[in-house]
Amino acid sequence: MKLWLRRIHLSLALISGLFLFIVSLTGAVMIYAKDIQHLIEPAKWQVTPQKNLMPYGELIENVQAQTKQKITFFMPEQAPNSAWQFRLTNKYYASVDPYSGSVLNVYGSTDTIYGFAQGLHRWLLYENSQGEKTFRNWMSVCALLLLVNALLGFYLWVKPKNRIKRLAIKPKAKFRVLMYQLHTVLGVYFFIPLVLIAFTGMAFNWKTQTQSVLEFLTFNTVEQRPKAPKIIAPLKAALNYNEAIKNAENVFPDGKIYRIYLPKKTDDAIALRMQNPGESHAYSWVWSNPFTGKVLNSFDASKTNFTTQVWNFKYKFHIGDFAGPIVQFMWLLIALSLAFFIVSGVYFWLKRHKWK
Repeated sequence: MKLWLRRIHLSLALISGLFLFIVSLTGAVMIYAKDIQHLIEPAKWQVTPQKNLMPYGELIENVQAQTKQKITFFMPEQAPNSAWQFRLTNKYYASVDPYSGSVLNVYGSTDTIYGFAQGLHRWLLYENSQGEKTFRNWMSVCALLLLVNALLGFYLWVKPKNRIKRLAIKPKAKFRVLMYQLHTVLGVYFFIPLVLIAFTGMAFNWKTQTQSVLEFLTFNTVEQRPKAPKIIAPLKAALNYNEAIKNAENVFPDGKIYRIYLPKKTDDAIALRMQNPGESHAYSWVWSNPFTGKVLNSFDASKTNFTTQVWNFKYKFHIGDFAGPIVQFMWLLIALSLAFFIVSGVYFWLKRHKWK
């Protein structure tokens, strides 16, 4: 039985090894990618803080005039020296000085270190002619194989006797023995976070399936935000973004704006995605009429049930951005450990194959 489990453990690693190796390295890069990008090209991402921000309406007009593109959404930054990022209808982004309205940089989603690493991490940078990211499912399959393999590896460690004694690393041991000890010990120590990181990674693509697993385990359901309300656009009226955004902000005065979605159609409302106190990430919403400024509806995700809070925590947990720089550094080590497990597993297989 143990022999067959070892063979399955190795076979799953060989099947998914190359892709998990890519996931490991790109995941590690993404943890600090934005910081690196800002450090090496500060002129594109950093601004000099001024006394007042440009009004929203004027800022939107300036960006659209300079890029010759409509804006789908933009992301106000909390840091006063950070440029704001605007998503354009041609699927490019614009980095903008929110004080002067000047466009600092126009770039594609994979032109940055973070964007390139994320595209490789999640869909291998491949899109078909219809714009579908067809490798998303395969990367999710690899995450599932990682989860299964972690469970198998933990079982292979916990089943025999003297399991605690085997959690020892002898630096003076032969290279092959040392590699085996590191493989075992790191696998046990990182077992829980690796399983949860793999599961949350699948949740970005296989939302329905992973959500059902969570609901089964917590005996409750995930609360869904309401659908965005529709409006009746007046025949002759100007857009009043300043009033619409200001009134929406006042619904959650202690909240932080994460994204502002502009109307794509004449009957669309303007939508603010916000992070309220008690939320791990921005999952609260406010909708307002872009012509009259009237607030139409809101959703406070900080008041949702436990199952919803756990489900909403998946993003911050997956990237390790929930408890400061120490946890981020730990997530870096965990991400790199996956590459080590792949390399050491292949090493064991090659040594055994050569011996045979």
